[in-house]
Amino acid sequence: MSRSYEKFIPYTIESPDIVKTDILDPIEYKYEYRRDIDIVIEQPEYTSVCPMTGLPDVGRITIKYRPDKTIVELKSLKFYLLQYRNVGIFYEHVVNRILDDLVSVLAPKWMEVTGNFMARGGITSKVSAVYERAKS
Repeated sequence: MSRSYEKFIPYTIESPDIVKTDILDPIEYKYEYRRDIDIVIEQPEYTSVCPMTGLPDVGRITIKYRPDKTIVELKSLKFYLLQYRNVGIFYEHVVNRILDDLVSVLAPKWMEVTGNFMARGGITSKVSAVYERAKS
């Protein structure tokens, strides 16, 4: 059954399946045995589209993590995040998806991904998801 708004969308809303993790480039963290560090990365120009309306979703993605053996190369992270440009995905899902993808590639000790999304219709959203490796 076709939704009435679909005929007004002049482009294709991409599936989250197009986002690939092999673009992410892990780099050896050479101080792994000396000390822990906390890394904070901000992407203030994140964009995707609402899967219901096709309208643009704009926000700031903040990635905080404590690496173990690898850190992420920033250019590869930028290109990874750019893949979401025309993807239809809810805020809650994209934050969890980014967290899962980065954890699978980097295997950090701890990571938090937060999406702080711009107002649309007078409502703002801030979504956070956290990963913490089980202590052995």
